[in-house]
Amino acid sequence: MLKFKKTNFPNYLSMLFLAAILVSCSKPGGVRILKLGHGLDTSHPVHAAMLYLAEKAEEKSNGKMIVQVYPNQQLGTERELVELLQIGSLAMTKVSTAAMEGFAPEIKILGQPYLFRDDEQQAKVLEGPIGKQLLAAGEKYWLKGLCFYDGGKRSFYTKDKPVMVPSDIEGLKIRVMESPTAVNMVQSFGGSPTPVSFGELYTALQQGIVDGAENNPPSFVTSRHYEVCKYYSLNEHTAIPDMMIVSTKVWDLLSEEERTWLQEAADESAVYQYKLWEESVAESMKILEEAGVEVLYPDKEPFRKEAEKVYELMKESDPEMYKLVQEIRKY
Repeated sequence: MLKFKKTNFPNYLSMLFLAAILVSCSKPGGVRILKLGHGLDTSHPVHAAMLYLAEKAEEKSNGKMIVQVYPNQQLGTERELVELLQIGSLAMTKVSTAAMEGFAPEIKILGQPYLFRDDEQQAKVLEGPIGKQLLAAGEKYWLKGLCFYDGGKRSFYTKDKPVMVPSDIEGLKIRVMESPTAVNMVQSFGGSPTPVSFGELYTALQQGIVDGAENNPPSFVTSRHYEVCKYYSLNEHTAIPDMMIVSTKVWDLLSEEERTWLQEAADESAVYQYKLWEESVAESMKILEEAGVEVLYPDKEPFRKEAEKVYELMKESDPEMYKLVQEIRKY
């Protein structure tokens, strides 16, 4: 069931208006047009991957499938875009798997702190049966996963003091995504988790509404949050991937041939995005150094130890999810 925030009636009306004017899956003259909206800046490597997806879809279809990409929240916030997919008024979006928790609860497994030992293990999980299971988890909510994108490793950045051990977070208001898992993680370190829209975070940091946030290096740079936060502590507590998702209402309208074009284009864009991401992380770290940001490398073990509180809670409250965690850790 589609859920709108009861306290946000003007946004509800604007979404209805947007839904009325969007044509997500039109096919004039035999050309299938799919609209893809997302909230990232055009300089972000994930945006480049989506342009690559569009290029490949057009190439594979000999011009019979056109994917139009709308960045910078032109069509709405991340949550609004997902809701537009649910009613079939938008074809595709890129979403953090953390934000998918509210739509497909099983996906919250990917937001758990220190879930993966290393990049190799994460790749094996996402490319294997568990990954396919999670891509399909949103289908009963009208959201089909096409592929995973590398979302990097998330670490804390702060305004007034560095974070070297979990106790440094105690008492700090840390911005988190609208994710119960992210809230639990920051609480396990003793911080005060504060959900704030990513588009409003720069101002929230400037005005002291929050004392810091957590994200990967490219997002830290493209958002220009480093202009406000001069401490970046690479504790790498989570490695939350992104997902490219398509509305099942739109997917069901596609022919088998069109589905093949789109799925292949998405898969190839994922390979391309992983390469771009690696390059972007290296470039981002260089930019941060030149901007005078103090990059810190704390010992991860104390954070890992504190994060086990999240798993102990899960063991009691969600034994099925805990069972999946154990399965992942066997890889």
